[in-house]
Amino acid sequence: MADYKIHPQGLQFQINETTAQGLYANLAIVSNMDSEFILDFAFVQPGQNPVKVHSRIIMSPKQAKRLAVTLSNGIVQFEEKNGTIDISVPESK
Repeated sequence: MADYKIHPQGLQFQINETTAQGLYANLAIVSNMDSEFILDFAFVQPGQNPVKVHSRIIMSPKQAKRLAVTLSNGIVQFEEKNGTIDISVPESK
């Protein structure tokens, strides 16, 4: 098991090998209610219907906003180093 330390809070985290391998998602669906945000992750393959959600994360609005800020900061740092990430959708023929 790998150990990670988050210094500001002094928290230690453990992750088992299966979880550390991760899951690939090329689709994320975000929905929300008054007290929570739900993030569903799926891997869409050609010809696969229905698409199966393989991970669901449920978090409070505060945690969702913290995640959004953290992702935004990470993307800015990535683009400063690697160039702009193009997210334009190709025109269909």
